[in-house]
Amino acid sequence: MSSTLSFGRFEVNPEARRLAVDGTPAPIGARAFDVLMALLERRERVVSKAELLDLAWPGVVVEENNLSVQISTLRKVIGADSIATVTGRGYRFVCPPAASNGATHGATIGGTQGGNYGARHAGAAGPDSHIVRRLSAIVSADLVDWAGELAAHTGAALAAWKSARSTLIEAGVPAFGGRVIELSAQGVLLEFASAVDAARWAVDLQQRLADRRVQASGAALHMRVGIAVEDVVVDDGKLVGDGGQAATRLLQAGLSDQIVVDDRVRAMAEGKLPVRFRALEGGTGPPGDVNGRRVYVVEPTLVREATPTSPLALNWETRPGVAVLPFSTDADDPYFGDGMTEEIITSLSANRGLLVIARNSTLRYRGSARAPAEIAAELGVRYLLVGSLRRLQHKLRIGAELVDASANRIIWAERYEGADEDLFSFQARIASSIAAAIDPRVQEAEIARVSAQPTDSLSAYDCVLRGLSVLYTFRAEDFEAAGALFARAIEIDPRYAQAHAHLAWWHNLKLGEGRSMEFNDDARQAERLSQRAVELDPRDAWALSVAGHIQSFVRKRFSVAMEMFDEALAINPSCASAWARSATTLAYLGRGEEAQERVRNAMRLSPYDQQMFAFCTTNGTAAIVTGRHDEAVGWLSKARRLNPGYRAAWRNLISALALAGERSEAREQAQEFLKIEPTFRVSDFGARYPLREPHLGTLLQGMRDAGLPD
Repeated sequence: MSSTLSFGRFEVNPEARRLAVDGTPAPIGARAFDVLMALLERRERVVSKAELLDLAWPGVVVEENNLSVQISTLRKVIGADSIATVTGRGYRFVCPPAASNGATHGATIGGTQGGNYGARHAGAAGPDSHIVRRLSAIVSADLVDWAGELAAHTGAALAAWKSARSTLIEAGVPAFGGRVIELSAQGVLLEFASAVDAARWAVDLQQRLADRRVQASGAALHMRVGIAVEDVVVDDGKLVGDGGQAATRLLQAGLSDQIVVDDRVRAMAEGKLPVRFRALEGGTGPPGDVNGRRVYVVEPTLVREATPTSPLALNWETRPGVAVLPFSTDADDPYFGDGMTEEIITSLSANRGLLVIARNSTLRYRGSARAPAEIAAELGVRYLLVGSLRRLQHKLRIGAELVDASANRIIWAERYEGADEDLFSFQARIASSIAAAIDPRVQEAEIARVSAQPTDSLSAYDCVLRGLSVLYTFRAEDFEAAGALFARAIEIDPRYAQAHAHLAWWHNLKLGEGRSMEFNDDARQAERLSQRAVELDPRDAWALSVAGHIQSFVRKRFSVAMEMFDEALAINPSCASAWARSATTLAYLGRGEEAQERVRNAMRLSPYDQQMFAFCTTNGTAAIVTGRHDEAVGWLSKARRLNPGYRAAWRNLISALALAGERSEAREQAQEFLKIEPTFRVSDFGARYPLREPHLGTLLQGMRDAGLPD
């Protein structure tokens, strides 16, 4: 996705994060570059100071003077007139772009917020357009009682408004055929080519805000919206004169959560949307409306019940969004990479933890030189998968990168090679590998993102991420905090399947790690929650893998467990968790060779998995089953190095050392282990551990030989 943005004597390379003046690199700091990119990507409109602070210092509270310093730095380098100050509103990039040539793509910087607006609205003004007049639907919206929300829930209110700006406005407006004219600290001004589209967006906005208010634990956003059809003057993409004033005046007549329109909007939209138009009392426009137009409140006739238990086909709030852009190729056929792209989308779509954009929505970005942040904003996602496919004689070479567009950084990259005579099987194999590999990297990035958020602003999804960030430290306080966060996620969203599965897994770990004071109660909770997760989403392979393991480990129902694992792998063959947890069950059954083969699949699919220590533990247990005790010591020692707090690996390592003849080391490890778990007894452990005989007897004898009390 290489692109160079040109304007005047200047060139910006977003990927290299480099600004050049007359071809010579201009030294500017990272923050100044972030500010420059934020202005460039939104050059059609004024960018408020609050928005710039969010974009250049994400998740960090900084003083406004920091922004002033960066603006001053940029003006010194690219000219004082290149960034205009719009008093009381913010800044706007005004430097004209250079003509596009074979080496650069300067024209691409002009239309970042338009979505499909330009294609639908004849006469839309781009950077090189003349002044034009056109009839447009102008939307003005603002927050109601914003000062009160800030005073009562400062952190939560700021986080909620930032999320709404990003997902409902910047990403949502282009999807409805509109563009953002101005986004301020507590409001927005928009332009739509159609009054119907404007009203449809406004209704969707209010319904989504209502859903968020039900799930919010702190701040609750309320907005009012005014829509007017106006004959506007557009100069270089911005409204001039009194454009937008009619919508703003209409806005003043509205109450919290209302959509107020004039009679022109009603005439154009009536009968085309599931809404009714109720005349405001008095039947005239608001005071000060010189046109004296009638004013109406838009009320949906099909109101979507906004309750935590409402089933939604797609829950955007609990899934990070990923878009797979068409892979580039140097072949004569420009569609050579489409097969690879489609295979990856199919594989990723099987992962119920991700929201994957459909292929038809990403095809238009084939060969695009636009910035990742711009494409991601249009598609409403945070992550982009980009790549290339090349033929080298009779070999195929595929390169793929996962980009966190919100931070403008690559979080995963890999290359693959194969023979072109085996194209289709190669595509399928690589697509499966990519789908499995990026899942843990997305989770890592999401955990890092939510870790900076104040606790009182966490959504159900954020609670799960925050819980995962501390679960596997196995420190007592972290472990309890993780359980509380998973439980809180269920309170916020009782239909969130993966929250139930995570809490079930927490109870399972509590049992397996010797932390349970009420074994039977924790066993019941683990089974109940895991079954509920599958009921809520029977197509979630990860939830099925959790439920299968609990059937195996807690209930010793091995055939039921294997059926669940097989179902999970049929749904998503790239689910590393299902491969690894089914391997554990096979080890319990004494099928060590099969178990290790399945662990190898998991490790190939997810080589950087957060639970690699558990994969190694399963390999070690399988090696004990097959009688390869030295190998078991190797795997279990690695598990201990990866996660010293994981007791399951430590217990089995003590036994493996004794079985391998390392009695002295085994006894030392046993004494250290008893300091952590002084109540451990081999007989109690053996009564509950699901390993079948004669392998259980071998494992327990190793523990006794190491000096663990019977």
